[in-house]
Amino acid sequence: MIQIPQDLARQLERAVRNAQKADALPPFDIPPLKVTRAPKPEHGDYATPAAMQLAKPARMKPDAIAAVLIEHFPKTDYVESVEGVGGFVNFRLSDVWVQQQVDEIIAAGESYASMEDFAGKRAQVECVSANPTGPISVHRIRGGVIGDTLARLLRAMGYDVEMEYYYNDAGRQMDVLGRSLRARYLERLGFPFDFPADGYQGHYMYDLANELIAERGDSLVEEEDVGPFKDFACERISRIQRASLERVGIVYDHYFSEQSVYADGSLWQVLEQLREKGLVYEALKPEKDEDADERPDAEEIEAAGDGPATWLRSRQLRGAQKDCALVKSSGEPTYRLPDIAYHVNKLERGFDLAVNILGADHIEQFKDVKAAVGALGYDPERIQVIIHQFVTLVNEEGERESGSTKKGRFVELDELVDEVGIDAVRYFMLARSADSRIDFDIELARKQSNENPVYYIQNAHVRCAGIARVAEERGISPEGGDVHLLTDPRELALMRKLLELPEIIEQCVRDLAPHKLAFWAHEELARLFHPTYEEIRALHSEVPDGLAKARLKLYAAAQIVLARALSLMGMSAPDQM
Repeated sequence: MIQIPQDLARQLERAVRNAQKADALPPFDIPPLKVTRAPKPEHGDYATPAAMQLAKPARMKPDAIAAVLIEHFPKTDYVESVEGVGGFVNFRLSDVWVQQQVDEIIAAGESYASMEDFAGKRAQVECVSANPTGPISVHRIRGGVIGDTLARLLRAMGYDVEMEYYYNDAGRQMDVLGRSLRARYLERLGFPFDFPADGYQGHYMYDLANELIAERGDSLVEEEDVGPFKDFACERISRIQRASLERVGIVYDHYFSEQSVYADGSLWQVLEQLREKGLVYEALKPEKDEDADERPDAEEIEAAGDGPATWLRSRQLRGAQKDCALVKSSGEPTYRLPDIAYHVNKLERGFDLAVNILGADHIEQFKDVKAAVGALGYDPERIQVIIHQFVTLVNEEGERESGSTKKGRFVELDELVDEVGIDAVRYFMLARSADSRIDFDIELARKQSNENPVYYIQNAHVRCAGIARVAEERGISPEGGDVHLLTDPRELALMRKLLELPEIIEQCVRDLAPHKLAFWAHEELARLFHPTYEEIRALHSEVPDGLAKARLKLYAAAQIVLARALSLMGMSAPDQM
């Protein structure tokens, strides 16, 4: 399968070398040449600013370079014409070649748009990684959908991908969880209790207390150690979280426990390695730039105590305004230290690419982690991050709802799935770029109409399946259909759109932007498909048999591409609605 933009870029490079050999261009190092979709259909299918890119090294005007590139462009079977317009070089695909791709798509079937660009490379995607302190909430699932979709796209590009969940099952919040359960346990049994001021207040804590009583009775009433309560809550909540995530198609290959970097000592090894490099120090307060805010932030307040805390030289490592705490004055690590040890562990496992999907509240923390990993001698560029903004639910009355796990005010993922379905949850969480906030419109997500993008995309697949079903009932087979009969401009436009899926996948992976697939599926593919389907009839008395067979092939190819796009987004491709 040809990835057209990449192949055109390679052919352009050949054209430059051909021209240099012919002395039509002077010798110079050829930079990476860009090829993108042409901005206007009248300009062709693809375009390149290569002539402008090369103007400086060639010391020639762009128009002159464009003419040289066109003259020396190699003969390519899928290119009908190469033209110059205002310094750009435009490429028009051959209609005959485009028609032939209908058969190629059908032959590829479910494997269409599967590529080998990164065959032999290993990638890891870490997402959600919510503390095991409560059920998965709506506000946590966006990162999961982004991560799972990206993993599917990486696999389509040839990566061997591992999905990982990092359990923050160590530290203070787990002690708070244990104390919260102990209080609910005693309350349910009718004993005096003190609920922690910063405890977890959700009703699920009562459910856990009931389960603990069913399993252990009142045997823990005199237990002062929070450990049994913490361990029970962590195990049960983790089980609930996994089931909720699997329900929406998010399945992990590996669960990594934060506790393991405490148990194996790697957390403290990393601290000593940073100390040996002169990158940590002990002090009551962090060192700051002169223009840094003098007011202590939440992290400084938490790290403060009777003695000095241990600080990372963030200013030196990444130009931050102030250094950050790695170990509190109490001797307890902050989030950053185990995270650094965890990322060292990731890279030592041999991943060529490790992508973290994190909420917007982790931006500064991740910068420190990545800088520290680089300082320890690892390639920090093997670690990439997608930072996503938060989700707000908009209910039927148009009211916005936010949530808090600690205060017990949140909507569980399972509740939303029950309300709108798996496909709507996944699509709406993916539809906008990660750096944009999402208002999840529950009323829109429920609608069975073209106003709902989920319905609009899936209905295109339903129509393809429907026409195939009717054709079979009438005894009409697309076998033997001649795709070269598909000459209507609307047919050709749809065929060209189907051929874009591989490059959309490549864009999503290159830019770590899986939302581009959701945009393309709705705004481009489905919006082109529906009017074409309504205007280009296949099973009509006025349509000749040969053309009917060819059009059935076109819709069969469209069905494959629609199903593939939906599958990459983790959504179903229904045959009926």
